[in-house]
Order: sequence, then C-alpha cells, then structure tokens
Amino acid sequence: MKLILILMMVIFSSLPGNAQLLKKIKKGTEKAVENVIVKKSEEKAARETGKIMDTILNPKFGAKDPKPAESDNNSDTTNQKAGVSSPEIWTAYDFVGGSEVIFTDDLESEQAGEFPSRWDLIRGNAENVSIDGIHAIKIDHKGIITPLINSNEYLPESFTVEFDAFFNDVPASWQKYLIRFYNGAEPNKKFDNGDILSPLLIQGNGARITSKVKGSEIKFEKFGPFGAPGISGWKHIAISFNERAMKVYIDKERILNIPNISLKLSVFSIEAQTQKEDLKAVKNVRIAKGGSKLYSRLIEEGKFITSSILFDVNKSTIKPESGGLLTEIARMMKEHPETKFSIEGHTDSAGEAPYNLKLSKSRAEAVKTSLIRLGINEARMETKGYGEEKPISENNTPEGKANNRRVEFIKIFNN
Repeated sequence: MKLILILMMVIFSSLPGNAQLLKKIKKGTEKAVENVIVKKSEEKAARETGKIMDTILNPKFGAKDPKPAESDNNSDTTNQKAGVSSPEIWTAYDFVGGSEVIFTDDLESEQAGEFPSRWDLIRGNAENVSIDGIHAIKIDHKGIITPLINSNEYLPESFTVEFDAFFNDVPASWQKYLIRFYNGAEPNKKFDNGDILSPLLIQGNGARITSKVKGSEIKFEKFGPFGAPGISGWKHIAISFNERAMKVYIDKERILNIPNISLKLSVFSIEAQTQKEDLKAVKNVRIAKGGSKLYSRLIEEGKFITSSILFDVNKSTIKPESGGLLTEIARMMKEHPETKFSIEGHTDSAGEAPYNLKLSKSRAEAVKTSLIRLGINEARMETKGYGEEKPISENNTPEGKANNRRVEFIKIFNN
C-alpha cells in the first residue's frame, strides 16, 4: 500500500496543475491504509477477547492436553462438543446395556485412511478418520459395514447395541443411518413363512421400523421437526432387544418402544446415507448380551456385575448414558431397603498396575456418589478398588478388556 502511494506521488508531481489532486489522493490513500490497520487490529482484539472468554467459560479451552496415562481403560470416548450430550448423568434415561460385551471397537489402534480392521464391508466404502482428534469410521453414501464376527447369527435372544453417529446441520430427512439385523444389503429380509423385516431407520429427529407379520404390515415411527437443527455433532444411539420387544433411544430420549417384533434378529450392520457429500461417521460401537434383572442376579449369586457404567478415558467421570443403569440400581435399592453393597471397581491390564488400582478406587467412589445423589443412604454402601488384579476375561481382545473394565455390586450380609 505504501509503495502504491509513493508511485502515485511521483507520477502526479511531474504533471502541471495536479498539486491539489495529489493532495486529495494522498489524503484518501492514507485514510485507506489507516482503515486497514484499524480493521486488522479490531479483528486481532476480537480473537484475543474470544480466547479469554472461552478460557473463563471453559477452563480447558486452549490448554494442552495432559500426557495421557498409560492405561487405556474404558476408552469408549464420547465427544462433549456442541450438539452432543451434557456431562450430566441422564437420570430419566432408562436404557441399560447388556451384561456381557460380545463386540466393541474403540478404534484406538487404527490408522487413518485404512479400512477398520475389526469390520467387514458389505457395500460401498469406509475408512478410519480422525474428527477433532476423535477416532471414527467414515462411511460413504450407501456404504454398509458389519462387525467382523465369525458367525452368521451372533445376536442372542436379548441384546443391546450402542454407538455414536455424526449428524450434520441439514434437514433431518437428508441424512439417515439404516440398521439391518439380517445379512446382506437387501432393502428388507423375507423369511420363508412370508414375513418381512425392514431396516431400522435412524435420523437426527427420530426413527422408524416396519415389518410384515402374517400378512399384516406393522409400522412404528416417531419424528420431531424436520428442519436443520442449527448445529452439527454426535448423537448417542442405543437399541435394546429382549426376545421380541425393542426400544430405540437417541441421546437421552426414548424414541421407539415396540412391544412385539416377533421376527428373528441375527446380525448387525450400519448403512449411511446423505443427500449431499456430508460427513457420515460412527464410533464407539458396542454390542452386549442382555442379562437377567438385577435383583434376580443378586438373589442367585449374591452380586451382580456390570460393564455398562462407562467413564471418560483414564478418569472417574461417569458418562451420561450410564444414567439408566444407575437409576435402575437406585430403584432396586429403594424397593429393597435391607440391601447393602460393596461397590468394587476393576480395570483391564493396560497401563501401570498402581495407576489402575487408584483409578478403580476412584471410579467405585464415583458410582457411590451418584447413587447418593439418587437418594441412597451413604451408610448402605462401601467401596473398594482392585485395579487389574481380578480379571474375568482374557486381556488380549477388545471384548475381554471391556468385560474386565467393570463394577461389581457385592451384597453385604448382616452378621
């Protein structure tokens, strides 16, 4: 800008009768330069002010991530950015994850750009990606992936499925995930007796599933507003199936409550669709075998074990989606006020043993604190932590590690 000003002064100074014009041009040019400087200063000040406010409202903003502990215990991370669940526990959430993990994938060891090693491809394409530092699987439009499990029918009579799905800031009908509980890529499954099962359709605003049983079509659906939500982000999807009944949740809301599917659900796959080339991604997929009621297990075994109380990585912060199980435990303790528990935390073998021991103790304490907040008397609970000392599964598979990362509720018998 200064060079232009000098050149213009030289040119016009050599021309007669242009002294007044030169002064005007010089003054205007200097004013333009001044405006540019002021604008850039204002932008810089605004950026700095924004950083300061972010630091005040969120102390973690701008801070370097601390060096992670060596243990990767409970690494099913859930993004806490805009559009995703609050860290508060969902106390009105009644979903309870299955008692035994049969498939899980945190993608921590995967390489970006490669196909996810614990999955199989039915159609299209998929690859590992990192989204704001979060490991995820990006699925192409109409791509279908399924867990790499050596069985054509691995879903038990009672099971739960959980995963996080990314939704863009677009009208709800523009993006969907189709969940098939049958093999292949067909738009529906036709059984030998003529019954038909369609995929479970999940959008950011609701869900739908249809079937045809004994000649009658059955449809269950619930949708909210179809407009763009104004924000992009992850949503937690949870599905529970108990022999014939199905419940579907999006974040903390139960979307579908289906009393009778009456059809065999054998496998699990995810298809992603969008109207545009928007991001389609999933993470933290977890399939678990359903268990009997908590009190029944307590009567039969004197304890119950759960790997469905989830924590932030290397922390004792309980994830919001654990609220359903904690609420059920609190309800059971209120219905049976004579029960007292030793709440015992366990980890897998990743990391250093002393760290895992400390972590397991703090997680057991966090569970106790949550139950106190749900109305349980502190005197009815004590806590212990065993770290990696008492595994119940091998620590050489993701599923084994997930089952070892658990909380046990041991009944205390009165002397």
